Amino acid sequence: MIRLSGLEPDKDIPIVISGKRPGEKLFEELLTAEEGTTATLHQKIFSARITGKIDDNYLKKIDKLISLAREDKDREEMFSLLKELVPTYQRS
Repeated sequence: MIRLSGLEPDKDIPIVISGKRPGEKLFEELLTAEEGTTATLHQKIFSARITGKIDDNYLKKIDKLISLAREDKDREEMFSLLKELVPTYQRS
């Protein structure tokens, strides 16, 4: 990124290796196995399969979840709603 910006690493921008921080992931899963992918013409590019329909009811549930999270109220309802929205969600 530094070179793409026309600069030199450690000359224009210092490189500091800080190590892994608490909660930091080593691997980011963009799609779950349940969601699946579809191949494209390029061997390294895949597209996500749409697994569900986003309708007004779904959007209302998302609004309700956001409201519950903002107000920090009724955590059990919040987790229940999250499970409805994301069936593969597992509370840890």
